[in-house]
Amino acid sequence: QVQLVESGGGLVQAGGSLRLSCAASGSILRVNDMGWNRQAPGKQRESVAVITSDGSTNVVDSVKDRFIISRDSAKNTLYLQMNSLKPEDTAVYYCYWRYRSIYYWGQGTQVTVSS
Repeated sequence: QVQLVESGGGLVQAGGSLRLSCAASGSILRVNDMGWNRQAPGKQRESVAVITSDGSTNVVDSVKDRFIISRDSAKNTLYLQMNSLKPEDTAVYYCYWRYRSIYYWGQGTQVTVSS
């Protein structure tokens, strides 16, 4: 079993930055990919960024050039650096780790961007 604990959310003004962290513990064996999803009020959860086991990354178009996903394998920690934040980035952000068809999810962290 893998436990994921997120941190780094909060309230920020438009144009500001936040860095989310997702620390993993437990029976960490192999991971295919890791990533961040978000869910805004009244909207479906959407994928924001993904990083594969070989380090390849991909982000959704709406955050391209603003968000950067990275990981520190030694610390078993996933990051999401969010720059130039916009009010539409307001959401609960969830991290996940995936091994084959098994997903482990964090508890979610609130990000609120004020205009």
